[in-house]
Amino acid sequence: MLWNLKPQARAFRFVGHKDVVTSVQFSPLGNLLASASRDRTVRLWIPDKKGKSSEFKAHTAPVRSVNFSADGQFLATASEDKSIKVWNMYRQRFLYSLYRHTHWVRCAKFSPDGRLIVSCSEDKTVKIWDTTNKQCVNSFSDSVGFANFVDFNPNGTCIASAGSDHTVKIWDIRVNKLLQHYQVHSGGVNCLSYHPSGNYLITASSDGTLKILDLLEGRLIYTLQGHTGPVFAVSFSKGGELFTSGGADAQVLLWRTNFDELNYKDVIKRNLKRLHFDSPPHLLDIYPRTPHSHDGKLETVEINPKLEVIDLQTSNPPVVDILSFDSTTVKTTETTGRTLPDKSEEISGYFLNPSLVSSNCSPATLKKKTEDMSDLPYENQRSIPLAVTDALEHIMEQLNVLTQTVSILEQRLTLTEDKLKDCLENQQKLFTVSQQRS
Repeated sequence: MLWNLKPQARAFRFVGHKDVVTSVQFSPLGNLLASASRDRTVRLWIPDKKGKSSEFKAHTAPVRSVNFSADGQFLATASEDKSIKVWNMYRQRFLYSLYRHTHWVRCAKFSPDGRLIVSCSEDKTVKIWDTTNKQCVNSFSDSVGFANFVDFNPNGTCIASAGSDHTVKIWDIRVNKLLQHYQVHSGGVNCLSYHPSGNYLITASSDGTLKILDLLEGRLIYTLQGHTGPVFAVSFSKGGELFTSGGADAQVLLWRTNFDELNYKDVIKRNLKRLHFDSPPHLLDIYPRTPHSHDGKLETVEINPKLEVIDLQTSNPPVVDILSFDSTTVKTTETTGRTLPDKSEEISGYFLNPSLVSSNCSPATLKKKTEDMSDLPYENQRSIPLAVTDALEHIMEQLNVLTQTVSILEQRLTLTEDKLKDCLENQQKLFTVSQQRS
């Protein structure tokens, strides 16, 4: 659902996924919208009335999260097939997979500089990946519960995890140390969001509440009771003056903060000065674990908006159904790393992210490609019998499973070869030493 709040609440319903939608995110410029679903696909939408979308098929199980890099060039997807996949948005092409988790991957997020990815899984680990060499560079484990959600702070030096064991944990990834540990919820924590300043963190929980944490003082400052059931999602706006939450009560609540208003671009400029992975801790990155000594321990402020906020759910806002026009389906063959033949790449050319189009591709050329695509007969795309389509999709799924199996076998074979090489080198060293002694 795409909502327009001005001048009057109105919604556009994008239809295309065949099962529950688990995650959505706008690209940094807002000209693309990515969605993940339990139908094992990821869709990339152009958020307008035409409802054009591109479908990515690579995962072999439900997809749990989507996340754009800060420059909008890459998309990371996390799935219950225990993998994280990274896609190139410029070419609409699959790039690579990350395999190290041993259970469902619930969430994967890029760092602000795009050099790292953090992921969390039901195997009770939070892993950090280097996007350059595609290796896992760090792993945090928990013996009690697993993380439902994880994200970087705005300057990329810390990660916060929302735990199924009712806890929120903040780790410093430069010194691999747990900085803060909050036990403020009475139910599993499903989602969290950093304020752009990095000083506040908001959490959503199955106990039906939202909590706002002051990270500088290390304490809970607000408890928000607006939902009548578990809260599954929460997110600050770019500038931090608003945040929104969604829950099992089928409502989306929009909240206004009373924090200091910050210019988003100024915040980004300030944080860019200390994005380097190995940079020393900045004064603002070191959070005390207890409140300041000159401040007393303040009680949390509870806010219940039910009596003050107009319920737009009862006013029945107009909803426009927008059927998806499937521009192209992007699939992957992991052994080669390519996902589309050249012809399909040309077909998907109109769907390139406008912010990433090179200078030699003029807007007129892009418009022409769009018009050429829209002239294709829609009926011809649907003329294949449904049974044949289902059979082909099943075959493709089986091929994807086989491809992943071959990829894993190749990785294991490479590891075996490396170990054998080490053994031979050690044997040669021992033989040389024995010769010298004799």
